[in-house]
Amino acid sequence: MPFAIRRRERHPLTNVSSLLFCGLLAGVVVAAAALPATALSGLVAKAGAEEFASLPSELTQQTSPQMSRVYAADGKTQIAVMYDEFRSDVPLKDISVNMQHAIVAAEDHKFYEHHGVDFKGLARAFVNNQNGGDQQGASTLTMQVVRMSLAYSATSAAEVVAATAKTPERKVAEMKYALELEKQLTKEQILERYLNVAPFGNRAYGIYAASQVYFGKKPKDLDVAQSALLAGMVKGTTYYDPTTTDGYPRAKQRRDYVVNDMLSLGYVTADQATKAKAEAIPHNTRSVGNGCTAVSQNEWGFFCDYFQRWWLGQSAFGDNEYDRERKLKTGGYKIVTTLDLKAQKSARKRVLQESGDNSVNALLVAAVQPGTGKVMALAANRKFKLPTSAKPNPLSSDPKKREAGVRATYPNTTNPIITGGGDIHGYQAGSVFKMFTMVAALEDGVGLDFTINTVPRYVSPLYRDSAAPAACNGHYCPSNSSAKELGPYNMWTGFGASVNTYFVPLQEKIGAEKVVDVAKRFGVQFREKNDNDLATQSAHDWGAFTLGVSASTPLDIANAYATLAADGKYCAPTPIQQITTHDGEKLKVGAPSCKQATTADVARSALDAARCPVGDSAQLGSCGGTGTAKGARGAVGHPIFGKTGTTDSEKTAALVVGTQDIVVAGYLVNPDWQAHTDHMKHDVVNPAVWNTVADYMKDKPDEQFKRPGE
Repeated sequence: MPFAIRRRERHPLTNVSSLLFCGLLAGVVVAAAALPATALSGLVAKAGAEEFASLPSELTQQTSPQMSRVYAADGKTQIAVMYDEFRSDVPLKDISVNMQHAIVAAEDHKFYEHHGVDFKGLARAFVNNQNGGDQQGASTLTMQVVRMSLAYSATSAAEVVAATAKTPERKVAEMKYALELEKQLTKEQILERYLNVAPFGNRAYGIYAASQVYFGKKPKDLDVAQSALLAGMVKGTTYYDPTTTDGYPRAKQRRDYVVNDMLSLGYVTADQATKAKAEAIPHNTRSVGNGCTAVSQNEWGFFCDYFQRWWLGQSAFGDNEYDRERKLKTGGYKIVTTLDLKAQKSARKRVLQESGDNSVNALLVAAVQPGTGKVMALAANRKFKLPTSAKPNPLSSDPKKREAGVRATYPNTTNPIITGGGDIHGYQAGSVFKMFTMVAALEDGVGLDFTINTVPRYVSPLYRDSAAPAACNGHYCPSNSSAKELGPYNMWTGFGASVNTYFVPLQEKIGAEKVVDVAKRFGVQFREKNDNDLATQSAHDWGAFTLGVSASTPLDIANAYATLAADGKYCAPTPIQQITTHDGEKLKVGAPSCKQATTADVARSALDAARCPVGDSAQLGSCGGTGTAKGARGAVGHPIFGKTGTTDSEKTAALVVGTQDIVVAGYLVNPDWQAHTDHMKHDVVNPAVWNTVADYMKDKPDEQFKRPGE
């Protein structure tokens, strides 16, 4: 962790004291080096006495850019790293003593003897340079720490140039700052800061990154030869780059030179030096992934992307997305997410069992923990990666897009097709929305046993709709999926059989605006403009809302149904378990944010009816043998609830299944062309959803749902 220098304005009345200080400095150098006083007094004169004296003495700590690490919910499995500069500070105790010795041998033999400035070395370098010899810098490790700190603390391009320019002014400034820094820190602290801030080439900044990039190991495990190679590269990361044809022999020569210096300083034995110089030097570096397209396992990519989009939406990390992204990539955060590795692995496995990555139709699955909003898994039959020109995705299935040369989102995509975002608004999911009507009715005092004598096609006296196919003489006239669905139904049987002509009149009875309000409280986003306009301006007239014509995502619906399992407590979906800053502070950002969306008794009643569609038994009434996904209960083997959904002409198939531990929603859609002509089948989406739940619940004890009033 380098130090930034606190700058201050120049005071004009300091010439006398400045000259005295400069004269004293020049005298010390001359006495130490036994060289002509004119040489170093000239250096000081060039720097400017007034400027030198006006430099502040106080140094303030400034953290260099640090990469952030993103972990799964276990806090151990690293999902991804995010960085502008690949760097992560490590304490000196975790850096091999070989590396500590090598950097001293390579850069500053007198490091443990001087007080920040090696006056003899400085004088020798000055005279050598003036006489036309090979250019020497004579900068101590302390002075180099100062130089890099000034560059990192710069607030403008001009300050960066000034901090690194090869001028007498910069050299003298470094000298004063170095003398002050040595008063504040121990040699060990200075060495630690140097090793953590120094560049080592190939996008490796600091010793942690260098150890990973060149050797794939931790800094504490570096041997003599490896340490000498890295220490030697600091002098010129490009010139001594062992991965280039020209740099390789120079790197070896420089490595051996450093080893010899380590021997002369007594850091290694002759035998160790001989072995070190015989050790092979790597020709290649190890690729270090950055961001969500470089996740450790590709199946984690959609979750990683969801996390990153969440982060960019948090004002706690900056006023705009640019600032928030910089914070993520330079702040050195440890981010423990909610990604449940077991649930994620199962979801991806079950998705692929039903549909491969090359399918034009996308099978999308999201899993949420009730009562916290923690997003446990996000899976799709897609690879999370950018298509390449060498292997592009096929052309879109949408004829208009195809004609324009637009590519499809399979098999590779980085679009947020599971969670929504950007231009992804979601998909019509059908009858899963009937749950909102049921909750609104229960809130309005209508009981689960409320009966409607249904008909195959209902002519609404309230809702007007001139659009086919659900129109007749200007009225909204929805029909059931089967002509056999008619006669008396209540909420248990109507929800279990998904009877449209039960739920449309039920919505009429209580008011569509109340149903829309429940959906809002349960987390439906209304991302599509037309949906949002209807929800905010004319919800009362939205007759088809109960049948799921509003765009949503699997994550929306999983979290909405999780609200039932949490006794009516809605928790905003979050990918965060804990965020810890580079300094060890635990942030509250991302912690569960919950509110009571409906009463516990209403939630428990609605959940009881929601057991009917998935083959479970209601506790408060009878499902009457209904069920549109009866295989779910047998597959999961635990008390469950949920609902299927199908849109007009089967353009979407959906299923949500939940327990008190996990709720999983799945959609089968065509994200590229929602007006497609395929018939989406529940025998694809259903097994993927209920088997994901079954895998997670395996070996867990049965937990019965609570009744109202308990």
